[in-house]
Amino acid sequence: MGLLGVISNKLVMERSDLLRNSAVRSMKNKFGQASVLIADRIVWILRHGNDTNKYILPHLINHRANIQALKDLDATEIVGINSTGSLKKDLCPGMIVVPDDFITLTATPTIQQNRAVHITPSLNEKVRQKLIKAALGSKIKVIKKGTYWQTQGPRLETKAEIKMMANFADIVGMTMANEAVIALEMDLPYASVCSIDNFGNGLLKKPLSMKEIIAGTRKNADLMIRLLQSYLKLS
Repeated sequence: MGLLGVISNKLVMERSDLLRNSAVRSMKNKFGQASVLIADRIVWILRHGNDTNKYILPHLINHRANIQALKDLDATEIVGINSTGSLKKDLCPGMIVVPDDFITLTATPTIQQNRAVHITPSLNEKVRQKLIKAALGSKIKVIKKGTYWQTQGPRLETKAEIKMMANFADIVGMTMANEAVIALEMDLPYASVCSIDNFGNGLLKKPLSMKEIIAGTRKNADLMIRLLQSYLKLS
């Protein structure tokens, strides 16, 4: 394996020693600015930004600039670490899913402007299988397939939306499909490992809160770091 690109949230990075001796580099490309953390075998991007006081909302993330930066640094594959909500009562917070497909019915970014290029969206199967192997190798229970439904955000979903989505998908989030599409357009193998951090709005009687979502993300961060450490050991 060459240089691994990782795109995650800040909570995962803060709990990792993988970047203990990393260097922060601000990179500019034709799509905009990207901030990258560079270590020995890994280049890491925090999709919501490095600065806690300047949180980048999901619909404002510059996916094109971020992934172009990884490509410019010669990353050979990308792993997305994504926080999700469950659409099914039997998929509980604390579980880990490696999705094999996704749905998004809102506009997604593209690097194409004036060329008639129509990709067939997908997640890279080789990277997916390595994520599954890494999870099992670190004794993390993993759900090997699932469909991710991407909403635009930043608002959460209504109860009616969750009920409708549950007929077609397993988990819901706001970022992964955009990353997958741009990575494919740039010819970079991409797959995602998703932590289930909360039940979708309306699945339980208790109202959903951001406090609950953040607590779930923080709890699952350690699992994700263990999985990444195992992934880096795979040839």
